[in-house]
Amino acid sequence: MSNISKHITMKEATFSSTGEAKGIDNSPTPEHLENMKLLAEKVFEPLREWYGKPIKINSFYRSKALNLAIPGSSLTSQHSFGQAMDIDTTSDNKKLFDYIKANLTWDQLIWEFGTAENPDWVHVSYKATGNRKQILKAKKVNGKTVYEPF
Repeated sequence: MSNISKHITMKEATFSSTGEAKGIDNSPTPEHLENMKLLAEKVFEPLREWYGKPIKINSFYRSKALNLAIPGSSLTSQHSFGQAMDIDTTSDNKKLFDYIKANLTWDQLIWEFGTAENPDWVHVSYKATGNRKQILKAKKVNGKTVYEPF
């Protein structure tokens, strides 16, 4: 399969420089692939349609083995279930964040670092059921990532 949605290739959804460097297989299970397709359908594709230009995916699926190899990653990360992606533009991350918040259904929406005007990237997740609509802001405190209500 070459694409999981209109604008997301399987290669893009599973790419990891850490995984490549360490030779880690980052192939999703069939269940995780279904979660990825759902996130793409319910969040990414409507966002991409509205935005009208490419949106970079920094991180999407991360197998358990890959997640363990990434310093600071949580074993319960929604990335490991194909339910989360980190997206980025050169300068419009706040626009993406605000559009998702106001117009789409999502589980978690995280303003990842950056400034008060624009996050460095946006983390968004989606589940088939039970989306919490949780909004957080990530910041570093004593070198450790902390998530606060936003």
